[in-house]
Amino acid sequence: MPSIDVCYSPELLHLYELEGKAVVAVDILRATSTMVTAFAYGATDIIPVMQLEECQAYAAQGCLTAAERNGIKAEGFDLGNSPFAYMDGNVKGRTVAITTTNGTRAIRLSEAAEEIIVGAFLNLEAVAQHLRELQLDVLVVCAGWKGKFNLEDTLFAGALAERLQNEFTFENDATLASLYLYHAAKQDLVAFLRQSSHVQRLENLEIHKDIEFCLQHDTFNVLPVWKHDRLVDLSVEALKS
Repeated sequence: MPSIDVCYSPELLHLYELEGKAVVAVDILRATSTMVTAFAYGATDIIPVMQLEECQAYAAQGCLTAAERNGIKAEGFDLGNSPFAYMDGNVKGRTVAITTTNGTRAIRLSEAAEEIIVGAFLNLEAVAQHLRELQLDVLVVCAGWKGKFNLEDTLFAGALAERLQNEFTFENDATLASLYLYHAAKQDLVAFLRQSSHVQRLENLEIHKDIEFCLQHDTFNVLPVWKHDRLVDLSVEALKS
């Protein structure tokens, strides 16, 4: 029986063996939620990068560019990191290059894994079903906040563990702790997270609707997976084959 483990920060990835595993990279507020939304609204592929300059360079290749630092859209880019900015048809059929404070870093630092899947509450069941089919050991890599633990990514890890608990073993106490936190929060995630540091940070930017949207479960049947040098939606790829 495969196992599921949780890494609370990309800074802890050196403690884990990634080869042969499926990584689920998660940045609930808001990078991976936004990527899932972008695919749901027709983006062809997404190129996550770590640096602003690298992201900006993709504009010359005809890509849309998206950048966020400290919760705010970076100047000179087409898009920021709000899922609502990806819903007006502008990403349909386009490649999006994106860099964010935490989420894109979590993805790129996980490249040694057998498979990297982008997870969010928005596509929770699609991720869980894919992992059941893969039958690989799983590591949830929480993006955290600037290398530190955060609550919302941990709650996603707990929600995923709840979906998989009958088919996967728990590798260590991080998975169990995540599951217990999710059980405590699941009746009202918005209220539970109200005192969390990142929610307060975003509330100060007056984007409460983003928070509520990103905490919705199973909104999209979208499965962003790392292929070569970018993310593609495996649910669309499956329809093509």
